[in-house]
Amino acid sequence: MMDIMAIKQLSREEKLRVMEAIWEDLSSEDQSIQSPAWHESVLQETEQRVQSGSEQTLDWKKAKQVL
Repeated sequence: MMDIMAIKQLSREEKLRVMEAIWEDLSSEDQSIQSPAWHESVLQETEQRVQSGSEQTLDWKKAKQVL
């Protein structure tokens, strides 16, 4: 397992790759994990902003390029 000192030695690109790998692993876990109660209302608010045109979306590849 990596400790914090090993992580600090990674380049920014390497850290992002590690984060992506962790996220991929977490997102493939059992779907029985419940979202918090507030999550649905936040998603609905975001959807309303997108539909009204007051919020723009980016696909993940473009977002990573911007970052």
